[in-house]
Amino acid sequence: MKLVRTNGKGLDALAALTARGAAPYQRVLPQARRIVDAIRRGGDPALLRLRAKLDRIPSQTPLRIPQIEMRLAWESTPTPLQQALKIATHNIRVFSLRQRPKNFDIKPAPGVTTGQRVVPLASVGCYIPSGRYPLPSTLLMTAIPAQVAGVERIVAVSPHPAKETLAAAYLLGISEFYRVGGAHAVAALAYGTETIPAVDKIVGPGNAWVTAAKKLVAFDCSIDMLAGPTEAVITSETGDPDLIAADLVAQAEHDPDTLAIFITTSPALAKSVTVAATKAARGNKTATAAVTNRGLAVVARTLDEARDLTNRIAPEHLTVDTAADLAWVRNAGSVFIGRWSAQPLGDYVSGPNHTLPTSGLARTRGGLSVLDFVKLITVQEYSEAGVRQFGSAALRLAEAEGLTAHAQAIRARGVHD
Repeated sequence: MKLVRTNGKGLDALAALTARGAAPYQRVLPQARRIVDAIRRGGDPALLRLRAKLDRIPSQTPLRIPQIEMRLAWESTPTPLQQALKIATHNIRVFSLRQRPKNFDIKPAPGVTTGQRVVPLASVGCYIPSGRYPLPSTLLMTAIPAQVAGVERIVAVSPHPAKETLAAAYLLGISEFYRVGGAHAVAALAYGTETIPAVDKIVGPGNAWVTAAKKLVAFDCSIDMLAGPTEAVITSETGDPDLIAADLVAQAEHDPDTLAIFITTSPALAKSVTVAATKAARGNKTATAAVTNRGLAVVARTLDEARDLTNRIAPEHLTVDTAADLAWVRNAGSVFIGRWSAQPLGDYVSGPNHTLPTSGLARTRGGLSVLDFVKLITVQEYSEAGVRQFGSAALRLAEAEGLTAHAQAIRARGVHD
């Protein structure tokens, strides 16, 4: 982990590290396009052929995972892990319930009623990675908000789901789970095949092929976001170097391209964190690669500079010292406050979603939430008296825009200049 100062070439080093450059998925877009097109044209036969080739699953293996397999996975799960899954499920569900938007009606004038109706999406596909690590937590984080939103059909896909992931599906009552992954799974969800009916939206992280496919289908099937490598930033003046290093290394073990950055005005603390992070990553090949190649301890000249750098990075995960720091945080996926708030707690059991924006997308959106699974339909109702209230204003605006038919529709209801 390198230590740099912003009064030298440190800003250049930080800019180079956080520029993100060409996203990994862009390199595989041409190949992903061919896969997506093949599934769109070829349906199940193409899906099974590509699954055999890319997922190494025999073509005779059914796409759909039987309910009994999920039930047996749950029953064979050790009781402590069952309890952990239940705790996580409870906290995610409670948090999601508080996020759920509400219907409302207002009366801006006599005879005029406006409002909104919250309508869940009809179907959602949850992509659950099963590569370097099994991720049952991702199934919880994607499916539970959809359930709370009221989505009727929730589909999960994963090429090699771990027993723990199948157990989580059984716990949540997910009955539609397909053993398939990669760009071909995304295409099947987006366009449908003989076995897998299309969904309205695809959510969940994945590798470069999954992300490329999500980008390619995004105009035909809604997606949550394009996921990049994990990001962890800790901005602290008073933190414990061992705990700071532990959180940076925890996120770094996700991917060798993980961004792991510590920002402070204290040179001594920065030095201690670099030493602690290198030590903590020892023996963990993935974390060591990330901390070595994409790890940085930045010594800022002032607190304001440290805070500005943090917001410019717009990290996926951010740890700060106290709740008062929330006043300056503008761009972050999820914020952790203080030494006891380990970032992995948020990955599993806190309740807020761990599917978070990366690659600077935290400048424009937050993490996955119930809002991703509903649509807000606005409504309006006028009486004759209501038209008299607002009709003349609408008529003037229509005429100003030169939309004569708009104006006539209003005049037809008895409104005059």
